[in-house]
Amino acid sequence: MKRNMLPVLALLLLAAFPHTLPANGYGVGDKATDFRLKNVDGSMVSLADYPGAKGFIVIFTCNHCPYSVAYEDRIIALDKKYRPKGFPVIAINPNDPKVQPEDSFEKMQERAKEKGFTFPYLLDEEQTIYPQYGATRTPHVFLLEKNGGDYLVRYIGAIDNNHSDPEDADEPYVARAVDALLAGNTPHPDMTKAIGCSIKRKK
Repeated sequence: MKRNMLPVLALLLLAAFPHTLPANGYGVGDKATDFRLKNVDGSMVSLADYPGAKGFIVIFTCNHCPYSVAYEDRIIALDKKYRPKGFPVIAINPNDPKVQPEDSFEKMQERAKEKGFTFPYLLDEEQTIYPQYGATRTPHVFLLEKNGGDYLVRYIGAIDNNHSDPEDADEPYVARAVDALLAGNTPHPDMTKAIGCSIKRKK
């Protein structure tokens, strides 16, 4: 009898604590969902807004995390290099601003203007997108390739292998993965460990 109660208890826990249970998210080769999120300029942005894109460098990032701040210039550089080649950066802030006020929409607008972001900087206000993707850190990259009407995950993980000093980063994971796709090849590696701050979930 007690064993039969376990599934019921699991469902009750899921309903009571939906934000404490980790989501599996996508694996390499999975089809990623599109989204429609608010950009810092007030517009709503989705992947479907880029019919000419070959894919996307989706990066879950934020304002306050020192790892994200350390990568800002490199994220801008990725967008400037690969947007003209069909792989624009789409940045998404997954954090709840009530938990981390530095990640509020207004602060996002300030940061985007201050740094001169060349890419959309979106707020996952309802925190529904990052669990679907499986993002756990900021920054966390999901490289997507368009295949017909699908968005296929081709790389997941870190931007490179040294967050603190770009000069010492000798493994530019994302750049190599995009270059591989542009050449018609499979990225290798196609998955690395994302290093950064934990995502601040709603309480």
